[in-house]
Amino acid sequence: MKKTVVSLATGLVIAGAFGTSASAAEYNVQKGDSLWKIADKYEVSVNQLKELNQLDSDLIFPNQKLTIDKETNQADTYTVQKGDSLYKIAGKFNVSVGELKAWNSLNSDLIVIGQQLAVTGGAVAEAAPVKQEAPKQEAVQQETTQEEAPKQEEKQEAPAQTEQKAEPAKQEAAPAKEEDTATSTSQEATKELTVSATAYTGQCEGCSGVTATGIDLNANPNAKVIAVDPNVIPLGSKVWVEGYGEAIAGDTGGAIKGNKIDVHVPDQGTALDWGRKSVTVKVLD
Repeated sequence: MKKTVVSLATGLVIAGAFGTSASAAEYNVQKGDSLWKIADKYEVSVNQLKELNQLDSDLIFPNQKLTIDKETNQADTYTVQKGDSLYKIAGKFNVSVGELKAWNSLNSDLIVIGQQLAVTGGAVAEAAPVKQEAPKQEAVQQETTQEEAPKQEEKQEAPAQTEQKAEPAKQEAAPAKEEDTATSTSQEATKELTVSATAYTGQCEGCSGVTATGIDLNANPNAKVIAVDPNVIPLGSKVWVEGYGEAIAGDTGGAIKGNKIDVHVPDQGTALDWGRKSVTVKVLD
């Protein structure tokens, strides 16, 4: 499927030394920047950038001076927040998902709230050890099974047989963390709708491979990205798609209007296998 792509949105170049605190009161637009990428980098909204700089549209130009009015402080480690994903954190620190997984000895894309992640290669020795993260993973699991906990405490005064009944409950709760994110999500949705979904790849004929928000799909063939109608699902939103999993609403398309989406897949064969189907989409943030 031929994609309509905004050519301004490619890589983001940030002035100042990485890993140190620097004033970002003013930013010099680099080639390939977009308002969405700059807003995401400095943790402000696109509307705030437009208001600060009295912009009537989303168009910006190289060497243009933008007022950011926010301090940046990129450290060697990052604490996982609610709604984060490896893909979102990688984009925030301008690294790849593969690098994040390697630096933190991760075997999957699963991360938990409060987890400390190394976001530079030099921080691996301090942030990567798995044993430091285990207590935090237990704390999140206890939140999801808090309804079961009181029942187990009530039975502690009973004979040993009641303790044997409590153990299977823990075994049943654990697999929930391994459940396929393509079929469920534990996050609370702000919007839910049914859409017609097709699939595309950044390697199609005539495609640039770069999305409307600047994601290079050829460099990240496994990126979870969907093309949307921004009037229905805002660009930059984190979403969950039935049969696909969590993704970023990071692209648009000439044929994607109304309740239609296009999910990005690694190759043409996978896109053909997907076909066209009706799925549920939940907007998470």
